[in-house]
Amino acid sequence: MAKKKLHPQLPRYTDLIIPTFSALKSLGGSGKNNEILDQIIIDLKIPEELVDISHKGSETKTELSYQADWARTYLRKYGVIENSSRGVWSIKTAFASITPDQLNAKDIIQVVTKGFPSTPRTSDSSSPADTDPTNDYAEFPEEDKPWKTRLSEILKSMDPYAFERLAQRLLRECGFTDVKVTKKSGDGGIDGTGKLRINGIFSFNVAFQCKRYSGSVGAPDIRDFRGSLTTDIEKGVFITTGTFSTPAKEEASNPGKNK
Repeated sequence: MAKKKLHPQLPRYTDLIIPTFSALKSLGGSGKNNEILDQIIIDLKIPEELVDISHKGSETKTELSYQADWARTYLRKYGVIENSSRGVWSIKTAFASITPDQLNAKDIIQVVTKGFPSTPRTSDSSSPADTDPTNDYAEFPEEDKPWKTRLSEILKSMDPYAFERLAQRLLRECGFTDVKVTKKSGDGGIDGTGKLRINGIFSFNVAFQCKRYSGSVGAPDIRDFRGSLTTDIEKGVFITTGTFSTPAKEEASNPGKNK
C-alpha cells in the first residue's frame, strides 16, 4: 500500500528541529510539549488548518505534534536538550549560550541517523523510518510509543462511569482533595468536583468534565462546559481522550473568562 503523503505545506520534523530549539530559547530555556508546540506555531505562523490535521487518522494526536515529537527526539539524541521526569524539556548547559543559527539541522540529522537502522526514506515520509511495527526504536519518537495507542484504545472502550472514576483517581494523584463524582443524572454537564490547594495557601473549588472523545474537542464543547459551572466553582478541568482543536484552546484561554 502506498504511503499517504503529508500536506505539502505541513512542516516535517526536519523543518522543526531548529524552530524547536528556538522555541525553547523563547520560553526561557525550558518548556512543556504543548508550550513548545504553541511557540513553534507562533514563530512559523502555521495556519490553523494545518495545526489540526490528525496523524494517520489518529484520534489523539495531530500530525504537527507528531513531527514535533521527532524533532525533540533528534535534539535529545544529539545532546542539545534533555527531558526531566516532570515532562519538561530543557536546553543542556553546554548549549545554553548557543543561538539557533549556530545549529545545523542537517548535521544533527546525519549524526543521529547513524543510531537508527538503515531504512529507505522518502521526502513524504511522516517519520524517519519506514513503517515496520516491530521496530519500536526506529519507527516511533520517544513520546509516541505503541503502548500509548493501546492505552488510548482501552480508555475509549471503558464504561463512561468507570472513566469518570479513573479521572477522579488521576486528580487525586495530581494533588486534588475532596474529589467527588457527581450522580449520573442531573449533573448539568459536570462529572465531578474537587478542591485544589496550592502551596498550602490558595484553594480553588474545581469542577471537571470527562469525555471519551474520538477526535477533537471543539469550542462549543468548552463553552457548554463553562456554561454549566455554578457560581461557587472557580476553575474547570476538561478531561478527554481526544485532542483540543485550536478554537477550543482559544475559547478556554479567552480573556475575560474566569473558569
